[in-house]
Amino acid sequence: MENKRNFANRFDWTLALILLTFLVISLLAIASAQTSGQYGVNYVPKQLQWYVICSVIIGVVMFFEPDQYKKMSWYMYGAGIALLVLLIFMPEGTGQIGEKINGAKSWYHTPLGNIQPSEFMKTFYILALARLISKHNEVYSFRSIKTDVILLGKIAATLLLPLALIMKQPDLGSALVFFAITAAIVIVAGISWKIILPTLIGGATVGGSLIWMALYMQSFLEKTFGFKPYQFARIYSWLDPYSYSSSDGYHLITSLNAIGSGEIFGKGFRGREVYVAENHTDFIFTVIGEEWGFIGASIVICIFFLLIYHLTKTTLLLKDPFSTYVCAGIIAMITFHVFENIGMTIQLLPITGIPLPFISYGGSSLMGNSLAIGLVFSMRFHYRTYMFTTHDDDD
Repeated sequence: MENKRNFANRFDWTLALILLTFLVISLLAIASAQTSGQYGVNYVPKQLQWYVICSVIIGVVMFFEPDQYKKMSWYMYGAGIALLVLLIFMPEGTGQIGEKINGAKSWYHTPLGNIQPSEFMKTFYILALARLISKHNEVYSFRSIKTDVILLGKIAATLLLPLALIMKQPDLGSALVFFAITAAIVIVAGISWKIILPTLIGGATVGGSLIWMALYMQSFLEKTFGFKPYQFARIYSWLDPYSYSSSDGYHLITSLNAIGSGEIFGKGFRGREVYVAENHTDFIFTVIGEEWGFIGASIVICIFFLLIYHLTKTTLLLKDPFSTYVCAGIIAMITFHVFENIGMTIQLLPITGIPLPFISYGGSSLMGNSLAIGLVFSMRFHYRTYMFTTHDDDD
């Protein structure tokens, strides 16, 4: 029986090898980041500990079938919402469970480390959205502009609650990830471009208008939408960091100096000379750029491209719409993380608190991404079983 095929033939060894490569890169980069002496803690064994935990997460997630996740999707979405709501009511004083970090109340502070529920909510949201769209398309087998508008309304309603809770923290970076996930799944869902195109144009117009108002109508945004001064400062320092070199532009300038000083071949392992704050987390790409140069940084980017290519190839193999939507959302999530994180270190994009997937230090980010990757392992692991299983095998 096909269901009894051995593990080796069903396991996605290519994806596992890519993750193992990221593990090695992560440990080397974090080990080098610590040479500046700004932390006083050895994060290498802690990162290895998180990777061990994440391997268990992937293993557990992989052995559940996609149909089971489809049935559990709304329950997981509800659990994620509950975690976000509960965080609001956690005490936020120093040393408390809901203590603020850099003005954001985004983490549960636990003995194991800081746990950020929004990282898990991203995957829960992907599952809920995939279930919503696949169910809608089953009910409305005949597609029309009206049915597509109804679907968009359902998607917007599903997005609104987690988005509002995350913006309340506030966490603009995670909120942008939710928009990227939504856009990708909407496109894959086959909604008419007569609706998508005006929506994209409208979104681009709103985004451009917000940037313009951030430059010339700050008080209006503060009073009307509750924007904070530090959010405006990020835009100003992004557009002209050298005019804010002693304040908000300092971080970007040091990032540019570090990556630029690596030139073609880099300065070698632990050969860094430019100090960059938090370079073991969100700015770990500066370590890679300075020590491994353009060549090393390009290799890391190519490995991410290989990951995205492999995930896309897996998505194209899947026949189940639910699984296809889930994989599309995961691809969008990881791609946006990579693009935003690397982009912010080289001034292509504003600085946000988005880590580099599988490389930056951090348990929440690593576990959240591992949860998503575990779903891909699951779909690949069970896919061939569905292809070759006969009705007799099911009886």
